[in-house]
Amino acid sequence: MFDLLKKIVNGKSDERGKKQGKLENIHLAAGVLLLETAHVDEECTREEMAHVVDTLKAQFKLSHEYAEELINLACAERETALDLWQYTNQMNQYYSMEEKMQLMEAVWRIIFADGRLEAHEDHFAHKLANLLRLTHKQLIDAKLNARSQSPPLA
Repeated sequence: MFDLLKKIVNGKSDERGKKQGKLENIHLAAGVLLLETAHVDEECTREEMAHVVDTLKAQFKLSHEYAEELINLACAERETALDLWQYTNQMNQYYSMEEKMQLMEAVWRIIFADGRLEAHEDHFAHKLANLLRLTHKQLIDAKLNARSQSPPLA
């Protein structure tokens, strides 16, 4: 984990290293946003955490070990973060609209993972969609796509 942290904090001087550092920052930003989603109801279930790990592994084609390392780093980052803008700003700079929609669907899948949709979770998703510059229609499309892949709500 220390190597990943060192790369992200210090960056690299060559062009390839800069590109790799940028990717690692995006991975970290996505990890923080997904973890924040899992914790928004003050209770992060096993199912929610499994969705976070699975999403990071699938979206970025990460090994399980790297995903776990990224989760640990994202947890530490999340604890010191003042707001979400710094993370969504990275997404807005480097993510395509399709990638942001995939992230928003992942957010909804995490929200639906415990079989409940609480008002503050819905509010969080709307806030995040706004920060990601998604339209209301895009937010609802992501919600409906995630809903079709999730267990029934209680």
